[in-house]
Amino acid sequence: MAGNSNHAAAGRNLFMSSVTGFANTVALVVTFFGAPMLYQRSLGFVQSTTYQIYGAGWADFVSLAWFLICTSLVFFISRASIGTALIFGGLAIVTRFL
Repeated sequence: MAGNSNHAAAGRNLFMSSVTGFANTVALVVTFFGAPMLYQRSLGFVQSTTYQIYGAGWADFVSLAWFLICTSLVFFISRASIGTALIFGGLAIVTRFL
């Protein structure tokens, strides 16, 4: 019996590592295409707000920081969404057969 539980745990670990790897890969692709669009559409607002509140000297630094923020937002939101969808999709398939 102990061998079966170790085998099942190994299968779950393999599945979860595959889901994590796939979610990371797809999140990188989504970030590659999505982050520049988010950055481009929101940069004008961020720069004008920075200029009004902090002055012109901070515009370059805030532009770089905003790019890193946009990239992080797109990556982590897409990774969480894709990972969750894959896990729930896998559970739905498993429960269909049980």
